[in-house]
Parts: sequence; structure tokens; C-alpha cells
Amino acid sequence: MDDNASSSKAGELDPPLDAIGFEVEELSPSRITGRLLVSPTCCQPFKVLHGGVSALVAESLASMGAHMASGYRRVAGVQLSINHFRSANLGDTVLARAVPVHLGRSTQVWEVKLWKMDPSTGEKGHQISESRVTLLCNLPLPEKHKNAGDALRKYSSKL
Repeated sequence: MDDNASSSKAGELDPPLDAIGFEVEELSPSRITGRLLVSPTCCQPFKVLHGGVSALVAESLASMGAHMASGYRRVAGVQLSINHFRSANLGDTVLARAVPVHLGRSTQVWEVKLWKMDPSTGEKGHQISESRVTLLCNLPLPEKHKNAGDALRKYSSKL
């Protein structure tokens, strides 16, 4: 996929993710994946990925997945727990994967893992963080937000 299409997709799906350069690759109610090049915008003063950026990625991917898994009903994150195991340096590529752990009628729990990409293989290298995100789901969708899931519908059918 070309950079403009990827950027356009991220911008429609989640503007904060787009602002940090995150690229969504796989998008379904059972799995969301993507990647992030660690840029100066994403770093803390020691030139490593800021933990808050990892949390942003986790909350965003889990929220997109929960929204789709609930049939595009409104969801709201109520808890985020994240463990950081290793750092990712400026210039590294980070791979992300979110999968549901529990899909209930009123709550969902999603697991989000981040890995440093092994530059020699392009595959997952060392895991850098793991998150659990709990969301309320199947909340009423206000009329003024009835189109909130349109970008997810648009891109989940094409991936």
C-alpha cells in the first residue's frame, strides 16, 4: 500500500494515531495490526519510544476492535493497564497487534502487544509492551454520532 493511502486510512480511522505516523495494516473485529516508525515526535528525551505513545496505540486499537465487535455500537474505555518490557529506539519500527480476550454483552477486554521489528527479517523481534484494555460496549449511539463507524466499515471490508 502506498504511503498516501496508508496515511489517509489512519487519518480517517483515528486522527491521533495518524498524527504520530501509525499505519493500520489489518482491521477486523477479531484482530487489528499495524506499525509505527519511532520518530522524534514519538520519543521521550532519551530518544526512546514514549510510554504514553504505547498506551495511545493500545487504547486506539482496542477501541477500534471493540467498536467493530459490538456491531458498531458505542464503546468507552474504562481501564488500561500496560507493562513496558524493553525500549524501542528512535528509528526502530514497532509492530502492534490487538486481539479480544473477552467479548461480552456489556464489556470487552482486549490484549495489545507491541514488538520491535527485527530489521534483518521484517518479523517480530523482542516484545516491548503488553496492555489490557477494558471497554464498556453496546452503549447507545447518539443520533449525531451515527456515522462514527463508517471509516471502520469502509476499511475492514477491504483488508
